[in-house]
Amino acid sequence: MKSLLTTLAVAAMLGTAANAAEITRIGNTPQGLILTGVIVPPGAEVFHLSGQLASPIDPSKPATSVEAFGDTKTQTISIFNKIKGILAAQGYAMSDIFKMTVFVTAAPGMDGKMDFAGFNAGYREFFGTAENPNKVARSTVQVAGLAGPNFLIEIEVTAAKMPPMLKKAM
Repeated sequence: MKSLLTTLAVAAMLGTAANAAEITRIGNTPQGLILTGVIVPPGAEVFHLSGQLASPIDPSKPATSVEAFGDTKTQTISIFNKIKGILAAQGYAMSDIFKMTVFVTAAPGMDGKMDFAGFNAGYREFFGTAENPNKVARSTVQVAGLAGPNFLIEIEVTAAKMPPMLKKAM
């Protein structure tokens, strides 16, 4: 009986320690734009956001061309602003994003290649900043096409945060 009580006490302490853990971001080089990886502990609340596309630059005009949505950087900023709003509506912030998958098509005038520099320029406005010093684990791939011919980029993210009651226990 004493052995069983000891085992239960140790298990309870380990469970509390795991629940009190923080999300661990494993850095890359200091100048690196992304993380090497992230550890999300048990008990974290996780939000998976479907891939998002850019909004038209001027919603009052027909969105019938790439120009209506802008270049890769412009579309990236549009998408991140959309993601920021969706996250906020669920009680999350951009700093809660830990994983990102980015799908990019060939950009006009880039000889069939994606505008990786344009994407990174937009990314830098939201990650590794004074407002949001966090970076994310990220994959960026070039694809043949997206949901419509006017889109150059689609971004999906996963965010996590520790529930408030677990933060207080820490």
